Amino acid sequence: MARTARPAASGERRTGRNPSRRLVGVDAARGLALIGLMSVHVLPSSDDETHEPTWSHILFSGDSAALFALLAGVGLALASGGTRPHEGGRLTADRVALVVRAVLIAVLGLGIGSLLSDDLPADNILIYYGVFFLLAVPFLGSGPTSLFGAAAVFLVTAPVLMQLLRDPLPDVVSSNPTFGDLLTQPVATAAQLLLTGTYPALAYLAYLLVGMGLGRLDLGRRAVQVRLLAVGAGVTVCAQAASYLLLHGLGGYERLLAASSGDEEELTELLVWGGEWLPTGTWWSLAVDAPHTNAPLAIAVSLGTGMAVLGLFLLVSHAVGAWLLPLSAMGSMTLSLYTAHLVALSLEVHYDQPHLWLAVQLVTAVLFAVAWQRTLGQGPLERVVGAMSKSARRRSLAASSARERD
Repeated sequence: MARTARPAASGERRTGRNPSRRLVGVDAARGLALIGLMSVHVLPSSDDETHEPTWSHILFSGDSAALFALLAGVGLALASGGTRPHEGGRLTADRVALVVRAVLIAVLGLGIGSLLSDDLPADNILIYYGVFFLLAVPFLGSGPTSLFGAAAVFLVTAPVLMQLLRDPLPDVVSSNPTFGDLLTQPVATAAQLLLTGTYPALAYLAYLLVGMGLGRLDLGRRAVQVRLLAVGAGVTVCAQAASYLLLHGLGGYERLLAASSGDEEELTELLVWGGEWLPTGTWWSLAVDAPHTNAPLAIAVSLGTGMAVLGLFLLVSHAVGAWLLPLSAMGSMTLSLYTAHLVALSLEVHYDQPHLWLAVQLVTAVLFAVAWQRTLGQGPLERVVGAMSKSARRRSLAASSARERD
């Protein structure tokens, strides 16, 4: 979630593109993802009178977290060479820096977790992010074809593993794991972070690896941006159509209903609002496209939506980049703003007037981000994490140079 301005800019200089426009589009998309997560955390998911899903749930549930992971992958690719992946000592240094960044973000997430109660309507994604980054280390030197291929493998195999192992694996330890959970229940915590939690890392690798593959392309080219928008929209529509056909045209709904002991209300809630529960007694669970179910088609829907959003922001940034400043400023320091958002949520003062509380948080975030970026540049937490990971990278490069001299 930390900003990757320098690596992205250098990558664009190699392709002869304007780096500032590219960064505005990527950061603006990241800013929208942050707004989406904040909205889902604060606003109700259903209307009190009609019991229908609210606009915030329809627009953002599941897709915001997926967009974050996708853009994290783009940032990793840009930081490790962009269209020309680093090799040798530079690649090793990139991997060392990424491990340091992953550990720091995971530690921050565990610390924040101690502030959040289990009944809080927010699942802290930071500790999962640390795991995402650790799992991405072996792929850091790969090109787009390999990255897209690996993403396809995780898109298919991770949901299958979740289906096979959900019952044998330990229960989720907490909505927001802490250091205590990690120390006292290491196996259950690891299972939650990898397979059974809200943002299971093995499933979310599909988003991260696709993002890394996109970051290996020349995203400064308009043709690539148009293709990204079109392909993303096409993937979303096709995945939704496939899910509908499987469930309502080929009998999948009835099979799911039978596997859930005939509890139609529970099944309807799953298909409308999503969640981590899926019947494990039938493979038809993999046909669901509801948010946070992490079934293959659900991943494909969110993946396509994220690609389309990124393509759209990259396109419009050519013409209205300056007007995207509120979003791009927020997107340049999402680690800081998301952490502040979780700390604010821990006060639990948002339940009576959620829309007012969201408005206060958004206005505060925009004003802070614009002022900080204009005066100090990189966000506060981004600066700390960036300094420590860069220091590790420099030491790795120095050690590599010393070995070459010997």
